[in-house]
Formats: sequence, structure tokens, C-alpha cells
Amino acid sequence: MHWRYRDTVLTLCTVALFVTMVGRLAISPVVPDIAAEFEISNTLIGLALTGMWVAYALAQFPSGVLADRFGERLVILASVGGTGLTALVIVAAPTFGVFVLGTVLLGAVAGLHYSVATALLTRIYDDIGTAIGLHNAGAPIAGLVTPIVVSQVAVSYGWRPAVAVAAALALPLFVLITWGIRPTEPRRPDQPMRERLELGPILELLSRPTIVFTGVIAVISDFTWQAMASFLPTFFVQYHGYSRTLAGTLFAAYFVAQGVLQVGVGVLADRIGRDVTTAICMVAGIAGLSLLVAGPEAGAVAAPGFGSGFASELGAVGAGIVLLGLSMGWSAAVFPRFMDHLSAAEQSSGFGLIRTVYMVVAASGSVVVGLLADLFGWAVSFGFLIALLAGVCALLAANEAFGLEY
Repeated sequence: MHWRYRDTVLTLCTVALFVTMVGRLAISPVVPDIAAEFEISNTLIGLALTGMWVAYALAQFPSGVLADRFGERLVILASVGGTGLTALVIVAAPTFGVFVLGTVLLGAVAGLHYSVATALLTRIYDDIGTAIGLHNAGAPIAGLVTPIVVSQVAVSYGWRPAVAVAAALALPLFVLITWGIRPTEPRRPDQPMRERLELGPILELLSRPTIVFTGVIAVISDFTWQAMASFLPTFFVQYHGYSRTLAGTLFAAYFVAQGVLQVGVGVLADRIGRDVTTAICMVAGIAGLSLLVAGPEAGAVAAPGFGSGFASELGAVGAGIVLLGLSMGWSAAVFPRFMDHLSAAEQSSGFGLIRTVYMVVAASGSVVVGLLADLFGWAVSFGFLIALLAGVCALLAANEAFGLEY
């Protein structure tokens, strides 16, 4: 099989997603260090991360509009370059307020990439579930590399140089994309951008029953994903009493599982259907979260060693991570479901608009889960996520049983 230009585009878009995800994930492994330096709680850190995800969500629709006007390549370049620059703002933050500002700006520029790249890949590939699954793999690969690298750099040099890793990756990628992706033809180069923001067409698209139904699934799934991205390492440290090194390793394993299995989710979505595949992801998430919570809390048993009890607990946690990784590959099934109900002209800005709406709601995952953990503990916090995923299963079952065709 010979290498084609579209393979170059897919590869560079995947690496771009990897870099923008490194920027966003670099904060999670050093949350305890940031909290200690600025003397803040899990709730406040969660609030800052929620701000980042809200900004990321709000960038989705404008990114599609900008791509229609100026072409996808330029928007992807702006996202990669902006990620590097805003990571440096976080690194230099003298106060928590500046840290929050840098974090929010990071979310905004990183958010320019995904919808535009997905629409570009939809234009050049026929098996869009497989292409989206491969592209999405850039995020969990970042999840593998980021906790390990960031944790090691933080231990040796502090959290600020650790976060600077994102800036070090962004510059060479910016050059590669400039060289490797040809200028893309804008879909609507002459249409005034204000016309794209008219309320009537926006409400018409968002009120379609199939879009609303799929959007509810996406909100719940992304709410859970963001909660995991923000607090899974902290959960392992505070709930199970694991070391930061072990917590970072498990966090990386979670992203490995997601990255590998997400491609399979995309293939299944193309072959057996979007809804069946989505239901498989939700059931896997329920089982995975249950296994993660099933182990003893920190302090409930003697300090963990490498005896049979600890090995058994770690085995259950490992199984939970694999199942959770499968579950969080949901986007390779749900995003093609959106694309199935959008015309070719809507797939860039329309998909961006949809992502903005569902991600703004889902961005509360960080602060809600952090607040529940502060007030009631991690078991209640993760139990809430289990209930949400069960709700998705109920929606899919009702849609099939009553022939609603949403």
C-alpha cells in the first residue's frame, strides 16, 4: 500500500491533536504542586480546568466558521502555534489569577483544531469512523506520554518546566504542518462571517431531533471524559493512597487503552452501527468505574506493599482502566453519528457549533466532580458518573425499543 497525501494530512492532524492535548493534560499530573504553591483547593483547580474546557468548547464553532472563510490549514496552524504560546503564559504565571487566564487561553487556542481537522478528514476519507478513530488516537497517545514526562520533569525541576513541555513540542510541529499540508480551499470565502452567526439557522440545526439526541449522549460522555482527564491521577493518590509515580503510570495506562481501543471503536461503528458501539462503550465505562472504586480507600488497609492483596487490588484497577479506556473512545462512534445527519456544507461549521454547545455543558465535569469529591468523597463522585453513563444506555435502549429513529 503506497503512501498518499491524505495519509500525510491524517498523520499531521493526529500529531496536532497530540500536541494540543499535551498542553491541556500537562496540568493534571501536577495539580497537587499547583494547589500547594497557590494554596488552593481541588474545587478551585477544578474551576480553572473547567474554564479551560469551556474556552475549548467555545472555540469549536468559530473555528469552523474561520475554516470556511480562510481554509482549514490556517486554522490548524493557529491552534498549534497558540498552544505553544499560551503554555508559556502558564509557565510564567506569578499568581493563581494569571494561571487561570493562561489556562483559559490555552483551552481557546487548542479548541481551534479538532472540529476543523475532523471536517477536513471527512472530506478526504470515505470510512470516516476509521479515520476519526485514528485521528482521535492522538489524544490518548498524549495521555500516555504526558503524565510520565510531566511527572518526571516536575520531580526534578518543578511544575513550571513540566508544563513548558507543550511549548517545546508546538514549534517544530508548526513547521511540519506548514511544509506538509497544502493550502486548503475555503468553502465560503466570500460570505460575510456575521451571516454565519445569525440565530435562525443556528437554532434550526441545533433543534433537529437527531442532533439533540446525539448531543445529549455527547454531553454525558464528554462530561465523564473531562472528569477523568482532570482528576484520575488525584483519585489514585487520595482514594487509593498510591504514590504519584504509580498514579501517573496508571493515568498513562488509561490513555494507552483509550488510544488503542478507540481505533477499534471507529471500525465497529462503521461495521455494526453507531448506536450499538456507543452502548458497548457506556457499559464498559460503568464496569470500569465500578472496579476503580471497588478497592479500599487510603488508610483503610495497611500501607500497600507488593503482597497478594495489593497485587489483587492493582489487578482490578488495571481491568477497570482498560474498560474505562474502551468507554472513553466513545467519540469514534458518536461523532460519525453527528456527521451522518449533517450535509457536506454543514460539516465544518455545523459540527463546530454542535461541539461548542455540548462541550460548554460538559465542561462542568471538572468542577462538579472536584466539588463532589471535596464534599462527599471520591466514591460518591465516581458513582455519579456511573449513573450518568447508565442514563445513556437507557436512552439508546428506548430509541431502539420504541423505534424513535433519533
